[in-house]
Amino acid sequence: MSTKSKLGLRRLAAAAAVVAVSAVGLASMGAGNAAAGALPNGSKTTVGVDGTTIKLARTGEGIFPVKSQANNGAGRAAETFGNFFATYPKGTSGKLTVGYLIGCQINIEGLKGGLGFSVGGPSASNALPLPSFGLSGSLTVPLSPGQVQTVAVGAKELKGTTAAVQLQRFQIDVQQCGGYAQARSIAVLETTGDYYIKSTLYGVPFTLG
Repeated sequence: MSTKSKLGLRRLAAAAAVVAVSAVGLASMGAGNAAAGALPNGSKTTVGVDGTTIKLARTGEGIFPVKSQANNGAGRAAETFGNFFATYPKGTSGKLTVGYLIGCQINIEGLKGGLGFSVGGPSASNALPLPSFGLSGSLTVPLSPGQVQTVAVGAKELKGTTAAVQLQRFQIDVQQCGGYAQARSIAVLETTGDYYIKSTLYGVPFTLG
């Protein structure tokens, strides 16, 4: 075999190895199947009928599977963290709310959740508000197979031109599921006044332990 032929084969082999590694990487990062670690950032800009521009952003979001506090074999749990920001014109009134859409044995990637929260903050006793920045704690959600819950975990009234909610090792504990459980973050910016705006930013779905 000539030297040129050997070089050509080596180049093809190297290219094939690169493609194989890329394919494995993409497969392990499939949407709706995130395991432990960082999740992608995201943002959304909305312009109201009066020209008001508001923006939602999500940075530094991630999850780590943990053992359920109930330790009964039927619980699914994970610790989450992330930063959620809203920017808007000075004088805007309203609220930034952060929560999770949680499903048991249901692919929630295509599902949309509103703000009709049925479960509240860390105590799971009341829906809103939780106005602190740097929110940590835990949330227990009873969820049977086939059910989906939209859960609020933090809220911030709009002041100045920026509002933020930060989650730090916030634990989501799903009980009664007994199977595959999935969740995704939701950030909602809702303004009040003559020109009402409601904008929702959805995070990437991830698997609960």
